[in-house]
Amino acid sequence: MVESPYNPHPLVIQLHFSRSEFYRCLEGVNHEDAQKRLQPMNCISWIIGHLANQEHRYWVELAQGKSLVHGLNELVGYGSPPSTPPLAEMWDIWGKITEAADVYLLQLDPAGLKSFLERDGTPLKENIGTLIQRNIYHYWFHTGEAHAVRQMLGHKNLPQFVGDISRASYK
Repeated sequence: MVESPYNPHPLVIQLHFSRSEFYRCLEGVNHEDAQKRLQPMNCISWIIGHLANQEHRYWVELAQGKSLVHGLNELVGYGSPPSTPPLAEMWDIWGKITEAADVYLLQLDPAGLKSFLERDGTPLKENIGTLIQRNIYHYWFHTGEAHAVRQMLGHKNLPQFVGDISRASYK
């Protein structure tokens, strides 16, 4: 995670916690299982890339005007055809994108959360704070989906959720 001279906003802390629980849910998943698609659900490697894609779109492309990964949206974006990307590649992309996203997220203050990102000069319909909430809820949705996939694959000793929330407790 990127170090910040600021105290992260509570929404950003919750996003970090959501990411950490997502990661914890998938610890120990091997490449073969990560690429198994139990229809109609997507495979685990796709889910990792899909969440990276959302963060890339919001916090890297729109917020910072950068593009770190070309073709990710076509591979794992909403409405894209099913795919089974390599696990290691998706984790690598997720790590790079979340690190780059934190450069932006960690500097947000309450006023910034009420502002709007723009696409092609037009403000988005949801403010930045609402986009962070959308991102958080998206993580929890896919954490549950990935956990279900792991159960269906017969994985044992799966983590319990929600984990150690004291790292993200409300202050």
